[in-house]
Amino acid sequence: MSASRNLFEKVWDLHTVGTLPSGQTQLFIGLHLIHEVTSPQAFEMLRDRGLKVLHPERTIATVDHIVPTDNQARPFQDLLAEQMMSAIEKNCREFGVTLLNIDDNRQGVVHIVGPEQGLTQPGMTIACGDSHTSTHGAFGTISFGIGTSQVAYVLSTQTLAMNKPKVRRITVNGKLAKGVYAKDVILHIIRKLGVNGGVGYAYEYAGEVFDRMTMEERMTVCNMSIEGGARCGYCNPDQTTVDYLRGRPFAPKGEEFDRAAAWWLSLASGKDAKFDDEVVFNAADIEPTVTWGINPAQSVGVSEEIPAVVAFPADEQRGVKEALEYMDLHEQQSLKGLKIDVAFIGSCTNGRISDLREAAAVVKGKRVAPGVKALVVPGSQLVRVQADKEGLGEIFEAAGFEWRAAGCSMCLAMNPDKLQGRQLCASSSNRNFKGRQGSPTGRTLLMSPAMVAAAAINGSVSDVRDLM
Repeated sequence: MSASRNLFEKVWDLHTVGTLPSGQTQLFIGLHLIHEVTSPQAFEMLRDRGLKVLHPERTIATVDHIVPTDNQARPFQDLLAEQMMSAIEKNCREFGVTLLNIDDNRQGVVHIVGPEQGLTQPGMTIACGDSHTSTHGAFGTISFGIGTSQVAYVLSTQTLAMNKPKVRRITVNGKLAKGVYAKDVILHIIRKLGVNGGVGYAYEYAGEVFDRMTMEERMTVCNMSIEGGARCGYCNPDQTTVDYLRGRPFAPKGEEFDRAAAWWLSLASGKDAKFDDEVVFNAADIEPTVTWGINPAQSVGVSEEIPAVVAFPADEQRGVKEALEYMDLHEQQSLKGLKIDVAFIGSCTNGRISDLREAAAVVKGKRVAPGVKALVVPGSQLVRVQADKEGLGEIFEAAGFEWRAAGCSMCLAMNPDKLQGRQLCASSSNRNFKGRQGSPTGRTLLMSPAMVAAAAINGSVSDVRDLM
């Protein structure tokens, strides 16, 4: 493959079936992930047209969004949730799709299950009816969220009509300071480039910081690419990628794995690869980061104050004022010391074992502040098993956290885990939109799991570095 080509171009071309009259590319989809919320209507569309799932072996289903994380007895108390569960069970049975149900120890949040099982592999195209499908780009894939009608299209044709985005390389060099995590890196990038900065682009993450990251850290960064407006985000496969995949259930075995690994590594962007745009950041400029507004770009380093409204471009100032009013905050205010009501650790962004380890290290031997509801929701059943094996569940419970079953939980509150009224939540999830966590007036501050843990212990927004 040409040294002047980037990974995105290589993978896109390998999966191009043809060019449609609209000018779009008809792209073959190597792996299709589905869940209980965006798939029922898609399967009904297939029934209405008398269609089958073309390649059922390329579709894997799990349940996560509406699954309760405390009482999982069936039928679920929420009638709509039970209907969705029954629908995906029936649909997967009828159309021959593998389902990782709650009685399957592989069940979990869709974007945690895929990599965990080795389903996600470099060079793939991956689609899912969920915004944060960009997570899988950590492995050197082209992965994107799609709508319900597109889910039906992929089920029936194993292809998608796509406009090819441009590619921006985002390089972060240097070394992250203690207490600064992958979540802080991506929040910093989104703050600097904006929530619409990536529109029309795929993001390639490069540089010393990403080279040193674990696969779980890369997944956190790629997960939130969509929050910066990008169609997807990816890292180049390297030895870290290969080591992560070795021995995973769906990964190749023996000599076949070695051949696959050599091919995976060959996909990385060439040294002379061309990009449509380049941006460079310095790791030393990144500190523990907290959002203060109602989109993920509205954030500050924990030692900073919220900027003055006039510091923003004129076309953003109205939105800044709206955000400050909604959040009950004001310009040039420090977030440190701001009292919280709820602390949530989990989600497809930060519900992996490394996230729980970082949070547990902060809370060990301490207690959740009075009046704070704190919960930890592992991203999969296997993450919970591993956490219990390491004693993390005991640490959380001893500190006063609720230790839950696997699911999306309070990230989007399509389940019993919701904010009440004007509660303020320190959250390790990915979105701080109005009403995102279940209450139309609830408020969300995004931060790393370690920062959420610190906020839970102190009862207010804190600098995790002071607790380390």
